[in-house]
Amino acid sequence: MPDEMHPRTLKELIEEVSEPLAINFGKSWETGEIPEDCKRANIVPIYKKGNKNNPGNYRLVSLTSVSGKIMEQVIKEIICKHLEGGKVIGNSQHGFVKNKSCQTNLIAFFDRITSLVDKGEAVDVAYLDFSKAFDTVSHDILIDKLGKYNLDRATIRWVHNWLDNRTQRVVINGSQSCWKGITSGVPQGSVLGPAVFNIFINDLDIGIESTLIKFADDTKLGGIATALEDRVIIQNDLDKLKKWSELNRMKFNKDKCKVLHLGRKNQFHTYRMGRDCLGRSTAERDLGVIVDHKLNMSQQCDAVAK
Repeated sequence: MPDEMHPRTLKELIEEVSEPLAINFGKSWETGEIPEDCKRANIVPIYKKGNKNNPGNYRLVSLTSVSGKIMEQVIKEIICKHLEGGKVIGNSQHGFVKNKSCQTNLIAFFDRITSLVDKGEAVDVAYLDFSKAFDTVSHDILIDKLGKYNLDRATIRWVHNWLDNRTQRVVINGSQSCWKGITSGVPQGSVLGPAVFNIFINDLDIGIESTLIKFADDTKLGGIATALEDRVIIQNDLDKLKKWSELNRMKFNKDKCKVLHLGRKNQFHTYRMGRDCLGRSTAERDLGVIVDHKLNMSQQCDAVAK
């Protein structure tokens, strides 16, 4: 841990430290001041598979201050209470939202899509992938959106200072790199990060006519594609999403954006994201579930049975 405090230590001393921590947390929220240790992270690479010399084959785990996470939880509850009371987060978001999950995401989307296919309609589904979404969030744009959703000034100031001047270092087998500054993104491994990311991406679906659904940044867009005018609607929606990404300084990973064509009448239309054509897919892994172009679950059953 950056503050060299093990979670067990804090747990065993909870009776002694709870009151001082509560006082410090209150002062932090009132003044917006955050200890430097609470804005640091140790990055530990965990090997996944493949060539060990390829950095892309490692999952990066971010370890942050334990006491800092407790304070983040306090701020998160303030923000979530405000969001739930004002019904700020749209129905399209299923990630890190109370009473929603991967299951509700899949059920909500495919209940709509399968009903259209059952009626004989052609349906096209675009699976969209943001490139390093959490790491590229603009701090300025995020803070501006917090204000637009009418969060109180003290909370906005605290979040601004929490994001500002953060540092991280890589730790491997006891060896440590130098501290490096972070200029964008919501902190990995943080308690508060997912909540503020949902605020950042909340307006993604404004003006969208097709069915759009999200799990954090995992986004899919689907709609009827039987007639030419149907496919024009989907393309127009993709153009709107592209414009949103540019305005919010985000990028789509176009190599990972794919279209799944469903239904017997499907014309296999080619869609574009900006100047690039989106690739066609016969099967996509959707939040861990394999969905193919025939809406047949055989591949998913085979994968689970292995």
